[in-house]
Order: sequence, then C-alpha cells, then structure tokens
Amino acid sequence: MGMLQEFKEFAVKGNVMDLAVGVIIGGAFGKIVDSVVGDLIMPVISKVAGGLDFSNYYLGLAGQAAGLTLEEAKKQGAVFAYGNFITILINFIILAFIIFMMVKQMNRLRREESPAAPEPEVTPEEVTLLREIRDSLKNKA
Repeated sequence: MGMLQEFKEFAVKGNVMDLAVGVIIGGAFGKIVDSVVGDLIMPVISKVAGGLDFSNYYLGLAGQAAGLTLEEAKKQGAVFAYGNFITILINFIILAFIIFMMVKQMNRLRREESPAAPEPEVTPEEVTLLREIRDSLKNKA
C-alpha cells in the first residue's frame, strides 16, 4: 500500500497538475505558432524572395531529379531538407520570443505583488531606557 500512497501524493501535488496543464497548453500554443509561421510569415517571406517556397528547398542525396517537390524527392531516397529546417527555426525563434515575453511579464507582476518588507518595530521608550541603564551598570562593574 505504501507505493500506491506515494504515487497518489505525487500525482495530486499542485506542481504536477500545473505541469500537465502547461504541457497541454504548450502543445496547443505550438500549433498556433506553426500556423502563424507556415500560413502568415513564410508566405510573406516567400513573396519578398520572389515567390520561392522554402518548404521545398532540399538537396537530393540519392540522385533525385531537380524540380521535384520535397515529398516526391523523399519517396525516391534521402534528402537534406534545409528549407524545412529554416521554417522550423523561424517557428522556434517566434515561440522562444513569445515565451520570453510571457516570463518577463510574469516576473514584473510578481515584483509588483510582492509585499513590501515590514518596517522594523519601534522599541518602546521604557525598554530603550532600561537597556541604557543595564549597559551603564555593566560598564561601571
């Protein structure tokens, strides 16, 4: 029964649940970023670059004929798909920047919410006077 109890304590901890929610949201957020890059950013970059489609940039490593799409070239053998890598790299940069901005915002909010350091308590005048008398008597002895 000990192992089952340990697992229950582990699974019910707040951190595990927070992590699960984060992973699910992160997966969905990753799809959004994929769509932003693939459907919005890369077409604009392609238009600026003269109508080139980065997703079909590759070097055939198995003697594929020039002008094939990436999928057709992969069917014929190994390819070095650097255009796909460029797209995924842009994906990563955008996602990393968005996460950086979110963490930066959360840190700013935490600093604003953190309570100010409590002011030191003012020692009552009687206690201060008694301490001075005590110190004075020690010095005479």
